Parts: sequence; C-alpha cells; structure tokens
Amino acid sequence: MYTGINYHTKGGAAADQICGKWESEEKNLIVQVYKDDNEYKARVVWFNNGDGDKVMYTYTDKHNPNPALRNRKVLGMDVVDNLVYSPESQSWENGIIYDASSGRHWNSCARIDKDGKLKVKGYWKFKFIGKSINFKRID
Repeated sequence: MYTGINYHTKGGAAADQICGKWESEEKNLIVQVYKDDNEYKARVVWFNNGDGDKVMYTYTDKHNPNPALRNRKVLGMDVVDNLVYSPESQSWENGIIYDASSGRHWNSCARIDKDGKLKVKGYWKFKFIGKSINFKRID
C-alpha cells in the first residue's frame, strides 16, 4: 500500500510527490524525477538494454536526429521535460518525453495511481493513442 504524500491535497506537496527515484515495472530503467523551477523533469540514472551493465556507461544517444548530440551519454540524460502539475486532474501534463532508442520526442503526461505507481504516457497529439510505462518508487 502506498504510504507517501496524499496526492489529493492542494499545493506544492501534491505536485512534488512525483520527485524521487522510480524503477520501471520491467526493471530495466530507473529515472530520477526532479523539480526545475515550476516544471518537472526526469533523467536516466540506470538502465539495462540487454547488453549488460557495462554498456550503460558507454551507450550514446546515437539515434538523435541532431548529429551534434549523438555522442552524448544516455546515462544522466534528461528524458522528460516540461511536466507541469495540474491540481484539477491531479496529474502532470504538457510534458515532452524523449525515446533514445528511436531519437523521437513525444508529448507526455504522468499520474500517480491509488497504489502509488507512477504511470507515464508518451503520445502523439491524442492521449488515447500512445504508450504507457509504469514505475514503482524506490529508495
């Protein structure tokens, strides 16, 4: 059972509950969500793409459409930007998520469900057309 902040409250505490480390249900990705001014971002702090942990330290953003960014490391890279908390929907909206495996950007939104799982959705124009990734908070 989720024992974190009650996300039904108003104000900064509800918005900031997204901050922290989250591990994907597939256990192949850990992101650190943090606040930057009034928006929320997420950076990659660990991943396993099936090639072992050592590859994580050398894997670059080779699919990026901008050739100048193709040599940057995926580890430590921001993959979600611009999320803004909406008290009305109790979710984080208007974000951009970056898929380093394809080099594509998508619209994104996120919410924390009643069990404390972070549900992040990447979509193109319409929320019902997209892909969701579920995360569990970790220490």
